[in-house]
Amino acid sequence: MQPFATLTGIAVPLLRDDVNTDQITPINRDIDPDYAALLFANVRKLPDGSDDPAFPLNQPQFRKPGILVTGRNFGCGSSREGAVWAMLAAGIRCIVARSFADIYRENCLQNGLLPVELQPADAAAFEARVVAADGTAPFTVDLQAQTISGPGGDDLTFEIPAADRTRLIEGLDDIGLTLKHAEEIAAWERRTAAELPWLQSTRDSRC
Repeated sequence: MQPFATLTGIAVPLLRDDVNTDQITPINRDIDPDYAALLFANVRKLPDGSDDPAFPLNQPQFRKPGILVTGRNFGCGSSREGAVWAMLAAGIRCIVARSFADIYRENCLQNGLLPVELQPADAAAFEARVVAADGTAPFTVDLQAQTISGPGGDDLTFEIPAADRTRLIEGLDDIGLTLKHAEEIAAWERRTAAELPWLQSTRDSRC
């Protein structure tokens, strides 16, 4: 996956709680779907099928977002990984929320999308700054320094577990993290083969 170090982009305010994965990306059975088009595909439409001008991502200043700013329990519902792929396809590489559903947060980490959870006071202040900026100036998220900077106030700091920070900076999913220990794994295999040779020749009793 693509490493994450810093991101400078327009922050989009979607200040709603309990946004679920079906709202983020509705079920689609196409073999090769257009994930960017699927992002909030149903939520951003009016009953007649036209774009809802009040939905933030339909507004001209937010057409090329980099950061999504949202509320509590973001990504609840199913474990649909497409709800992360759609964000990335639309250019969003960081979501700043008051809290995340656990599975959605893990899917973000597996795909190089930075989930930032702010404390209530910082979240309220940052949301106000994003609304005031209204897409006219970008914000910068620095994962190395664990800060968010931009118009309307001082830098904000955020916490992220060291292991999650490392995997994003180095661009590693679970397989990549495992392969960092490839030599230790190979050494264990060699040692086991020497010390317990009967395990190497044991045949499946069903054969």
